[in-house]
Parts: sequence; structure tokens; C-alpha cells
Amino acid sequence: MRLRPVSGNLNPHGFDYEGWAFERGIRASGYVRDAASARMLAARTPGVAAFIEHLRETVRERFADSLPDSATRGVLVALAVGDQGSISATQWDLFAHTGIVHLVSVSGLHITMIAGLCAVLAGWCWRRVSGLALRLPAQKLAILVAVFSAAGYVALAGFGIPAQRTLYMLLTVAVALWSGRGAHAGRCLAWGLLLVLLIDPWAVQAAGFWLSFGAVAALFLIGRSWGRGHWSWQWLRTQWAITLLTLPLLLGLFQRFSLISPLANAVAIPLVSFAITPLALLHALLPVSALAQLADWLMHWLLRFLIWCEGLPLALWQQAAPPAWLVALGCAGALWALLPRGTPARFVGLLVFPALLGWLPLRPAPGEYRATVLDVGQGLAVHVQTATQDLIFDTGPRFSESADAAERVLLPYLRAEGVRQLAQVVLSHEDSDHAGGVTSLAQGIAVAQWRGSLPAGHPARGLPGFSECVAGQRWHWDGVDFAFLHPLPAQAMGGNEGSCVLHVGASAGSLLLTGDITRRAEAAMLQRDASALASHVVLAPHHGSNTSSSEAFVAATGLEYAVFTAGYRNRYGHLAPAVLARYERAGARLLRSDHAGAVRFGFQQAGIVVEESRLLRRRYWHRQVP
Repeated sequence: MRLRPVSGNLNPHGFDYEGWAFERGIRASGYVRDAASARMLAARTPGVAAFIEHLRETVRERFADSLPDSATRGVLVALAVGDQGSISATQWDLFAHTGIVHLVSVSGLHITMIAGLCAVLAGWCWRRVSGLALRLPAQKLAILVAVFSAAGYVALAGFGIPAQRTLYMLLTVAVALWSGRGAHAGRCLAWGLLLVLLIDPWAVQAAGFWLSFGAVAALFLIGRSWGRGHWSWQWLRTQWAITLLTLPLLLGLFQRFSLISPLANAVAIPLVSFAITPLALLHALLPVSALAQLADWLMHWLLRFLIWCEGLPLALWQQAAPPAWLVALGCAGALWALLPRGTPARFVGLLVFPALLGWLPLRPAPGEYRATVLDVGQGLAVHVQTATQDLIFDTGPRFSESADAAERVLLPYLRAEGVRQLAQVVLSHEDSDHAGGVTSLAQGIAVAQWRGSLPAGHPARGLPGFSECVAGQRWHWDGVDFAFLHPLPAQAMGGNEGSCVLHVGASAGSLLLTGDITRRAEAAMLQRDASALASHVVLAPHHGSNTSSSEAFVAATGLEYAVFTAGYRNRYGHLAPAVLARYERAGARLLRSDHAGAVRFGFQQAGIVVEESRLLRRRYWHRQVP
């Protein structure tokens, strides 16, 4: 095997893959070098954990046999054993947009329902045998059955954080009831929180930790008055409390929340909790295909309803990521607004929400601009922002048939930055590591104009407003000048040689974006106008390959910063040591995306400000860089 430290991209507002792996005990990743000689050492591994995993795999295979062609099979498997890997990205988007993500996993509601159902059935049967009831009261037997059934369901579901929280709270309630003491709601929540953190201290990194405990805290906060009023009024108060307390968390974690969530949950909660989940669990226990088919039929109808909900006007609220202090202030305001009647000035807690919902990050001043070289691995994606306009240079690589850098990195980043439309997208050339995310970007955000150097027949040439990038094209945004320096009209048909080269300049500083040009293209630009290449910041051509960055080109730029975009320990050998030495001799400060993560340059009148993501978000679980 070939192993290497866990490595992930690190971008502003982005997902911390290394932190995710650390929280799960994953310290390295790797692959088998000689797959032909690989063999399984044992069909079964001894141990309780391995036995549980074998049971989970058996349940997966049972659903696969019963529903071989069903689009909802992955959801049913997730409800039965907590395995969400087979749920499609389209379905995840639908669940997120309608606010029912918590229902397509093993949630506290499902565990409590199963534990309660098993306890009621066991108590009813126990009471029918007088000798048993005299030895052990039916109420205590019901407590034992509830605990063991909940523990079994949680183990089968993979022991996720929401499931752990529910199990530990049920254990607290069970101990209190068994000893004859009252089970105070706040005490149960506190014990559940303590046990989760003692067993898994890094659970605080998971979004589910904050959302699950926040939702339960909201329920407990208003629970004292649940006994008064009609059930519909109680349901509305419950929805209001959960929405108000989780809204700041959702905006801070995901920068969006569903406005039609109450409507979707009103139908989905009873259907999933009292029909679909029990049927899925019964099929996990009994190999009866009719159970799975009935659950599948109900799930199909639920998906149709959710698709209708998603199509309603203003179904989803999206905005820029608010700062942590504003999220904390929003949570405090929600808690104050949910305090019991009689608390003075409860409405004051709601005053923070207009600021939270209307938050917009500061943009550059006229005559200044900001450039963010995103960390997309072995590829390129750059965001250039002026006072009113946004430009993307390349869209990053395509990772697989179902994933690319635009979907995973670029679109979440733009949403968190508050960018809702792009004035221009430049595709330097057709290579997958530069244009791999073009389809996802076109589907995910409005783009006014596309430009690029692409061969005839490339799908992106059919995008609305597409035109070729040609040397000599210029435009002006908010006191910032943009100019293409390459290729010539006859060369604008793709390939490394014909990569678009964009120069961005203002009184605050200049930037040169080079794509994958070769030394031949560099020589052509030097011959046409060497002075046009002068820049404070240069994106090193072709990821620091030895095919580019000639001595004459580096000298002509007169650069202060050289940025290299390359994947961590990539198979191409980028960055070439000779190229690095060339830029060092020129006196440039070297910045690498595989070491620094995303690199942001603020071109301000006071000077150029540089931010490296791995320095700003440094954590002890991140891999060490030179």
C-alpha cells in the first residue's frame, strides 16, 4: 500500500476535510499499488464492531434485492442503518431546500419513537403474565426494553452524533425513572451533552452536534406550556421555537435555510416517522419484500410533494456567511425571545435578526480590488472582485463523473461571499483541471458573459454570451483595468499554447493570470510588448511546470509574489525545483496552494494585503507544511 497524511483543500468558509477525518479517527489515506495481487485476508473479522457492520451490510443487501431499481432505496437504507452514501446529490439538495434533512437520517425522533413503541408492547405483554409482573413491575421492564431497543437501533445506525445524543438522554431519563426520581428536562439535556463530549470531544466540529442540541434546547425551553391550548397551537409554537433557535446556526454553517420547511415538515414528519421508518425497520428484521415496496411507494409520493414545495416562490433563503460574533448574538437573541411569558422585553431578542438576515461583507473600494486564488487541488480557480463586479478565471478540476470543484468549492465559496451573479467567467483553455467545473457553475449561478480559448465543438462555446479571449481586448470596472495579453486571434482555439492570459491592474497593484501557457507563448508576449507583463502578483504558468516560467518571462514581470496552484503530492511532479529557484532568484515571495490553502490578495491603496487560509484557520489536526 501507499499511504500519505490526510490532506484536504482549505478555503474561506470551506469544508475542513482534515478536521472531519481527525474527528473520525482517520490519520492517513492510501491505495493498493498492485491491485492484481490484492486478496481478502478474512471474510469476517472478530469483534462486536465488525459483527454490527456485517449486520448493516446484510440489511443493505436485503434492500438491494427487494428494490433493485428504486431511486429511493438509498433513503430507506439511511433510515434503517444510517448509511447515507446511496442518497443522490439531487435528493440531498431537495431535502436541504425543503428543510427535512433531519428526517432522512436516524434522528432523535425516530429513536424515541422506536424505543417508546417497543416499551409499550413489552409492558402490555408483561402485564398479561401475573407471575412476571409480581417479580418485576411492568413499568421497569418497559424502561429496560426502551433502553435496549434504542441502543440496538443506534448501534445498527452507525452511532451518529444525533443518535448518541438521544441515547444518552434516554439513559438519563431511564435511570431517573428506575430510581423513582423525576426526569428534569434540562438535567437530561445536560447529562446527554456531557456524555457525548466525554466519549467524543471532537463532536463539537460536526454541524449536527450544534443543530441537534439546539433543536432539543428549543423544545425544552417552551415545553413547560405545551399542556395548554389546542394541539395545532402547540405545533405552531414548536415550529416557531425550533426555527428561531436553529436559524442563526443554519446561516452560520450553511448560509441558507428553507422558508417552506414548516409546510414540508408538517407532511414529512408523520409520514416518515410513523410509516416509512417503521416499514424500513421491519424489512431490516424480516425479509419480506412487500414491506420495502410499500415504504418505497410512500417515499415516492413524499418526493413528489417535496418537489412541489421546492417549486414554490421564495422557497429557499440564501445569503452571505455572517461572522461568528453575529451568529452568537443571534442565538442569544433567539433564547431571550423564547423565554417564558412574563419575561420583560422579550421582543428585544428579535431585533438582532434583521442584521443577521441582511448581513453583507464589505467589498473593495473603487480603484481597489480583491483576488482569491482558491485551493482546488491540481487545478485553477481564481475570483477577482471589484467594488461592484465579480470575475471567475477558470472553474477548477473535475473530480469524478458526479463531482467537480465548482460544485464542492467554488459555488459554496461564492454563496458565502454574498456573490449572486458573475459579470464574467474566463475559461483559459479546455483542460479538465481548468474547465472541469463549467457545467456546475453555469447551473449554479447567473453569468452575464463567458470568454475563453476553447476548441471547436467544446460544450462551453454554446453558453449564452460566449466569446473568444483575444489579445488586445480591454475593459474597465470600478477603477480597475482588465486586458487580455494572449492569445492572438488565430491561436484562440484551446490548448496550453493558446491559454488566455489576463492582466488586472489598478493604482493599488497589478495581477497576472496565466493559465497553462508554455515558454513559446511567453516568448511571443515578450516580443509583442514585454512591459505589459509587469505585475506585482503573478500566477505561475502551468502550476509551476518546467515547460513554463522562462528566465526572461520572470524577469519581465518584476513580480513581488509568485503563486503556484498544485495538488498536494501530485503525480505530475509540480512544482519543478528549477522553476521555484528561478522565482526565488527574482526576489519573489513564493506562495503555494498545497501549503497555504487558498491565498487572498487585497490590492489596497495602502499596499497589498496577503491572507493564507492555513495560517488564518490553523488547527493542530492540519497536516504540517514546510
